[in-house]
Amino acid sequence: MKNTLQKLPGWIGTGIITILNSFWLFWGLGEAFYEGWGVPETPWFLFLSVAAAAMMFTLLAIRFPYHGGGILIAAGLGFALWWVIPGILHGFYSLSTVFERSFLSGGFTLVGVLFILDGRFNPKNESQEKPWIKRNLRAIISIGIPLLVGLIVAGYNLPIVLTRVDDGDRSARLIEGNKYALIWAPEGPGWNWKQDFGGYPSWDSLAFYGLEPVGLNSDKRDDQHATEEDMRSTGLCAYLDESGTTLLPKPQYIWRMPTVEEIADALSLHNENAGCIWDGGVGRLDCTLNPDKETPLWAPDEPPVYYWATDTYNEEKAYFVSYSGYVNYQPKDWGNPRHGYRCVKDGN
Repeated sequence: MKNTLQKLPGWIGTGIITILNSFWLFWGLGEAFYEGWGVPETPWFLFLSVAAAAMMFTLLAIRFPYHGGGILIAAGLGFALWWVIPGILHGFYSLSTVFERSFLSGGFTLVGVLFILDGRFNPKNESQEKPWIKRNLRAIISIGIPLLVGLIVAGYNLPIVLTRVDDGDRSARLIEGNKYALIWAPEGPGWNWKQDFGGYPSWDSLAFYGLEPVGLNSDKRDDQHATEEDMRSTGLCAYLDESGTTLLPKPQYIWRMPTVEEIADALSLHNENAGCIWDGGVGRLDCTLNPDKETPLWAPDEPPVYYWATDTYNEEKAYFVSYSGYVNYQPKDWGNPRHGYRCVKDGN
């Protein structure tokens, strides 16, 4: 009985680290296929760094409980500080999200403590002869199960990304959906204009573009957010010339920011309209096909996987649409490498 209790910390730690390793490989591969595939500036393998580090630390902690366990403790605390606290300070997380992410990051700290206890209660006896599988069972479980999860994720996603359509045309494109026929802006300031900080303009920046001084600066009204009327009257799209390639000093009102409904209507799969309909809420669109990041609507070799819409959720947040057919909202002053935009004009 005493011997069994002494082994509990090691096996509980193995169970927890197996769950964590499985999640991080599942998440990393999912993001690699969703955001990184085909984008040269964000190689897909970078998304696997957390899972790779976690599994390497796992093997180290199983073999050398004190040193490896200490590394897991430090890594868990450091990851929690880097990942959880900034989100809380910026108000991005609900209470449930805080608990979930605290486990996913701080869980490594708990495992580190358990592995150190295992090393204390069960010092390794190198002279003890055991079958290889029995000697390495914890390592096989904590690494093998996550790798199996990874194979399943890769098997599902590879056929999708390998058949993705990219005709290489980044000019203005007429896209005829089931309800709308719109011309979408060509490569240039009307489509994913990347900024010096490495990301793309926030919704506020796009909407306040025409306020003095003219340009992308979201602080033009102190702490006040832009409105849908601002997006229509002073938004960047209104300043594009007829060709959509040049921003003019005065608004032309030829181009505009599309609505959620219009973006949904333009989503496609293999040059066939996906039949997506927005019901006014957040979550997955009602689509007849699963849309993908394909031309003519998207640039598969660029980072953005979401487009801002002109619709606002409330005073502080605006809607965006993903290439895979989801609608959600973010703070209007949120600008990052994944949130792009594309202006439109009437195609009739």
